[in-house]
Amino acid sequence: MFDLKRSRLLAAAAFTAAALSSPIALAQDGAASGGKDKVKAAFVYVGPVGDFGWTYAHDQARQCMAEKLGDRVETTFVESVPEGPDAERVIRQLAQDGADIVFATSFGFMNPTIKVARQFPDVKFEHATGYQAAPGNMSLYNARFYQGRAVLGTIAGMMSESGKAGYIASFPIPEVVMGINAFTLAARKVNPDFETQVVWVNSWYDPAKEADAANALLSQGADVITQHTDSPAPIQAAQKAGAIAFGQASDMTSFAPEAHMTAIIDEWCPYYVKRVEAVLDGSWEPQNVWLGMEDGEVVMSPFNEAMPEDVKAAAQKVYDDTKAGNYDIFTGPITDQAGEVRIPEGEEIPDEDLLKMDWYVEGVKS
Repeated sequence: MFDLKRSRLLAAAAFTAAALSSPIALAQDGAASGGKDKVKAAFVYVGPVGDFGWTYAHDQARQCMAEKLGDRVETTFVESVPEGPDAERVIRQLAQDGADIVFATSFGFMNPTIKVARQFPDVKFEHATGYQAAPGNMSLYNARFYQGRAVLGTIAGMMSESGKAGYIASFPIPEVVMGINAFTLAARKVNPDFETQVVWVNSWYDPAKEADAANALLSQGADVITQHTDSPAPIQAAQKAGAIAFGQASDMTSFAPEAHMTAIIDEWCPYYVKRVEAVLDGSWEPQNVWLGMEDGEVVMSPFNEAMPEDVKAAAQKVYDDTKAGNYDIFTGPITDQAGEVRIPEGEEIPDEDLLKMDWYVEGVKS
């Protein structure tokens, strides 16, 4: 079932632990260059800015960064760029048009960004959620969304009457797989018989497909809907069916106020401010960072007032303990779909293994 992205998953094995252990591991020949009075920052988006999910969150951060830096930055963006040849063309055009730094904000933009970065060594490139970079002028940045998935799973496990969740997934890449696993692990800590049924829509943003997937899952007995796709369609379908649901990448409460329990919020603004400031003062160097709740990059939207108090307390505890560094959902014992213990009791899955995750935990139906 990994056909579409299998080559990416296998290639991820080349990602080294050293790259994660040091925030400047990619800076072997990335000496700081001279500063600038004004920076042109360009953004490439895989979806429309109005998706209210992933792309919306990045564009809100772009606007936040522009507001904070004022006339020291000029921003531009291109939305709805397909992953593949079109991405390379767009990224190259932005570099040719004088961008000082280009933020490529989707996993599938990785190879195009590497190629263009090598062609424009004086331009800075930042790629979100990837694992490979061009030497000297390309950084990697990511957020530990799986930490928020553990909060969602805790709520699902406590509130579901059927013990079944529907999970609408985009592509079977490690980022998505680890989210499915984190959600299921957390739910099964509450209800050991909990099951997560996954439907792949092979798209980041397709409201019609997402709605169809949600309705199919609901008809199969799911009373919880969660998603790693970007439109509000799944939570709207959940509300019509009387189920609960979770938003994706931003607070989607307004679209389904009764169903929407909470959402993982992607706080990209501080990172964008920091990286553009580094270009301004000449301190920018390529780096590889994976930030989470401890860093304020992954937060949760307000809990729905209809959630029982004990559920709110349990979800808040997962959030607080994760933020404090005292909780990691990927701590063993962890058993896979085949019933094999993959992670012994007390051991944590290393980051380099999470970033190439291609297997499912017990309870996932895919």
